[in-house]
Amino acid sequence: MFTGIITDIGEVSEITQMGDTRIVIRTSYDTSTIDFGASIACSGVCLTVVDKGSDYFSVDVSAETLSCTSLGDWLPGSQINLERALKVGEELGGHIVTGHVDTVGQILNIETDGDSKKFTFSLPTKLKAYVASKGSVTINGASLTVNNVEDKSENTEFSINIIPHTQEKTTFGAASIGDKINIEIDILARYVARMREV
Repeated sequence: MFTGIITDIGEVSEITQMGDTRIVIRTSYDTSTIDFGASIACSGVCLTVVDKGSDYFSVDVSAETLSCTSLGDWLPGSQINLERALKVGEELGGHIVTGHVDTVGQILNIETDGDSKKFTFSLPTKLKAYVASKGSVTINGASLTVNNVEDKSENTEFSINIIPHTQEKTTFGAASIGDKINIEIDILARYVARMREV
């Protein structure tokens, strides 16, 4: 379980194909405090630590995870958002995040809005009921608040203002139009929708 509050920007240093895909990620975390088998959200994807060194940890990624997230686009040098798992009693600063990506979207537009940047993202129409104005959504592991939602014939578009602090502490500061993004819908929205079905 996570909160969507990014605590480090990691860097992919090595990718090796060996049945599953082994990815080595450089981090500023104190890796002596990371246990083997620990969960770390890597740009929104909950992954398990299988190896570590003084300034890195390694994860194994299955073909299934590569097929339904943006991790297949990672290359050595890729910057990624990192968050360690929530501990009981810690402050819940964002919202409840599972690290299970629902879909891959795309950055459609970025424009300056005061000191912030207004990002417009795409979302498949099948998930439109789960994203609402002033609601929460997780993008590349970051808990964000939705400004506006607009349903189009081919997809749904929604916008989010990203303040300077978030730009600095996450990979959004270097994001570009066309980038693929991992989207996790709010778990509460998921359960409300399910309750309405039964």
